[in-house]
Amino acid sequence: MRQLALAILVSAVTAAVYGPIALLWWRRARVRGQMLRLVAAVEPEPYHMALLRQEATEAAAAELVLGGYLRIDEEGAAFLTGQGRDPARAPAHPMPAALLEAVRRHDPEPVSIGWIDWCDDGYLEQRGAYRSERDALLPELPRMPDRAGNQFLACCSCVGIVLVMFFWVLAGALLVTGRPQGLREWACAVVAGLGLSALLLAEKAGRVVRERTECGDPLGDLVRSAPHPAFAALDEEQRMLVLRSIGDRHTWRGADTVVHEEADEEDDEDDEWLDDKVWWEDAYEYRATDEDEPEAKGPSSG
Repeated sequence: MRQLALAILVSAVTAAVYGPIALLWWRRARVRGQMLRLVAAVEPEPYHMALLRQEATEAAAAELVLGGYLRIDEEGAAFLTGQGRDPARAPAHPMPAALLEAVRRHDPEPVSIGWIDWCDDGYLEQRGAYRSERDALLPELPRMPDRAGNQFLACCSCVGIVLVMFFWVLAGALLVTGRPQGLREWACAVVAGLGLSALLLAEKAGRVVRERTECGDPLGDLVRSAPHPAFAALDEEQRMLVLRSIGDRHTWRGADTVVHEEADEEDDEDDEWLDDKVWWEDAYEYRATDEDEPEAKGPSSG
């Protein structure tokens, strides 16, 4: 009789423990399949993918170099070519067109692509508008169900684990101390023992379900799948020059350099004015000292 009761109770508790695990597996598998289908339907646009990788400016510069609009010297400074100065000619895509427009604003001063990428307000505004337009076309991916952010479910899980451990110890003690009689009781004891063994593996089963239904970042994998065609078409020397220019954010500042030079000249004039002021103050103090010395010596000589 004891073995039959244990078999029924252990089977019920095992079903109660593995039921949520099975439900979690079904939900995660469904969400994973839906997510993969949505990402598979995305038509990747090279510049948008490069923008999501933070490489859109490098790709635009590579296209301008390949198209003959731009040349970059050994120090990373970008200059317009004759074709680049022609206002009637421009790339068809808005990203390289925006970069070419930014370089034209700084012409004839040398400018680095990195300076434009960080400090040119017009280029940053056009790039942000393009990204907003393209991001709106991406599908909204469903979230993978996870109880990590739900405090109530986490507390219930902790309480459930404690109760299951208490039940496991109690049922195990009753199963070991009992002596089955006959085939029926032995069969019930085996069922109870298998149920207790399954309860020991419940935590591992939940972990395996999460691992096998995890899909990672399919959209990120798509974004990182291939470099931009224009950047991949550069030879080794051109690629090195483009990367050197994109990495320089301070040396070549285009037309903005003139503003800074004027500011430096004003600072120099201020320094000269301060030097003159200090010189006149020193001269005044020296003159006053000379006038005080005879007065100080007069009474002592008399």
